Amino acid sequence: MKKATQWMVMLLMISLFVTACGNSGNNEGNNGDGAADGDKKVTLTAWAWNVNVGAMNDAIKLYQKDHPNVSLKVEDIGRLDVYDKLSTGLAAGGAGLPDIVLVEDDRIQGYLDAFPKGFVNLTDKGFDKKISEFPTFKQEIVSKDGKAYAFPFDAGPTGMFYRTELFEKAGVDPATIETWDDFFTAAKTIKDKTGASAFPIDKFKDDALFRMMMNQAGVYYFDKDGNIDFNNPKVVQIMELLKKYNDAGLIKDVNGWDGTVSATIDGSVATVPFGAWYYGTIIDQAKDQSGKWGVFQLPALEKGGNRAANLGGSGWMIPSASKNKDAAYAFAEYFATTPEVQEIAMKSYGLFPSLTSVYSAEIFKSKDEFFSGQEIFKLFSDETKNIPTAYFTKDYSLGLDEAVKAQADVFNGAKPADALKKAADRLADRTKREVNK
Repeated sequence: MKKATQWMVMLLMISLFVTACGNSGNNEGNNGDGAADGDKKVTLTAWAWNVNVGAMNDAIKLYQKDHPNVSLKVEDIGRLDVYDKLSTGLAAGGAGLPDIVLVEDDRIQGYLDAFPKGFVNLTDKGFDKKISEFPTFKQEIVSKDGKAYAFPFDAGPTGMFYRTELFEKAGVDPATIETWDDFFTAAKTIKDKTGASAFPIDKFKDDALFRMMMNQAGVYYFDKDGNIDFNNPKVVQIMELLKKYNDAGLIKDVNGWDGTVSATIDGSVATVPFGAWYYGTIIDQAKDQSGKWGVFQLPALEKGGNRAANLGGSGWMIPSASKNKDAAYAFAEYFATTPEVQEIAMKSYGLFPSLTSVYSAEIFKSKDEFFSGQEIFKLFSDETKNIPTAYFTKDYSLGLDEAVKAQADVFNGAKPADALKKAADRLADRTKREVNK
């Protein structure tokens, strides 16, 4: 009987051991939290769009040199389709979501507010040791309550892309332009001597320059506490500046993206204020204009004021529903924090990195012949440390809508302060937020 009992105990232990081994992973050999387990394979899924897809596919090839059992399937499903599917999946408790998803900076906080448990807390998984490698504004955009929920990816430090021959013909030296008032004077001279407008704006449908100017001044649609800030004196001052340019006939009204690109190419504008990513559009669409372009920083609101701003950018998030959290974290952290990978993303796809350690790479010291031999990437990278944080909130899209309406009213003759006050009141009705007086 004693031997029989010992034999039964041994069988039970073997059975438990086999069962434990058989259940040691899920989804092709991951452990219960999704980490790669020994020589077992892991297949990650990701959603992204456009050039980000190529950047991610290049990154996984490098990653597989040391992690051959990790593979990646990136679905290019379009920017708006990503958000539709992401919102639907989060509302359904995570059903059908990928392991990694690209989210633009202006939407991150909205998702964190709407789905507070929808994404993996990256800080608690170790990203607290890496996040200091990114500019402050990117750290704050991806964080909530002191915890990071997205890996910062690309950024859009801004500048005034300008046509050197138009400035030369008008006798204007961009180095003498320090403020928006300085540029106003220069722009009038350029218009008189060349016929070119100061810059393009889609007057009644977009407020990109308004956003850049607010950002450099440290204000935005909402303040740090989420209150509506359209009545802020700096916001009013910026709208007054835009009205001043418009009343002087210095703004070219364009129709959307295509209109902006056309104005860029045909020489009807002297400058195009935009994010660093517009570099790729210029060299692609204006191939015969090499050596005829330059860049200078946005003018400041006042002498000695801040000239740094950001337009665009995104981060990578891991849905909490992922069955591969650890593997997804390991790859996404590698992707976001490896200088070699970020340099490739910039060289091959025009994605300006927010990882500050890559700024020591040779490309950031090189002179760009297309842009008159300027070290333009050094200009942009130096700028990132001075970019204020824009507080987008979950109501960013509504703020954008009301700002565009206010801008349209101003260009149609309304006083800036009045137009912004009405916009603030409308936005308060739509969001139930407080309005700063």
